[in-house]
Amino acid sequence: MHPIKARCRSLGVAIFFVSILALGQDVHYNFMPGTNFGKYHTYKWVEIAGSPQLNQIQDAEVKQAVDSQLAAKGFTKTTDEKADMYIGYQTAVDKEKQWDAYGMGRGWGGGMANATSSTIAVGTLALDFYDPAEKQLIWRGEATKTLNPSGNQEKNMKNLDKAMEKLLKNFPPKQ
Repeated sequence: MHPIKARCRSLGVAIFFVSILALGQDVHYNFMPGTNFGKYHTYKWVEIAGSPQLNQIQDAEVKQAVDSQLAAKGFTKTTDEKADMYIGYQTAVDKEKQWDAYGMGRGWGGGMANATSSTIAVGTLALDFYDPAEKQLIWRGEATKTLNPSGNQEKNMKNLDKAMEKLLKNFPPKQ
């Protein structure tokens, strides 16, 4: 096989493996049936007791990403106890296998290749919206592969902003 074709094929295999690793964020949400979301205009951040806490920097980043999405939808943040909604978040860092593959040669049938696995942390962020008057959860959403406390802060913020945009796309839900 011609060397250029072999390199193209190897590059194709590498792109395939990278695309598997770069699967996007998954978002899921659910809400309390019958809730009139039109009555909510203001919100206040609250801490959810017993949930793992982020450091001050990560906490500020999460709140900034959510605040910008909610502001764009016409919601107003307040510190007043009489806010229409309370918002809290929970985080989880799970671990999953990542395959690192590299090689050279002639496609799947020949040449040398090596594949190793490592464990990576995948951050999940769950947002909970509560009605303080009713004392009940009215909306809950989760975004996976959202939090990554290491590495490039600018890249992490872009990832977080993208996840919150995707998660809050359908908030408030259309009924």
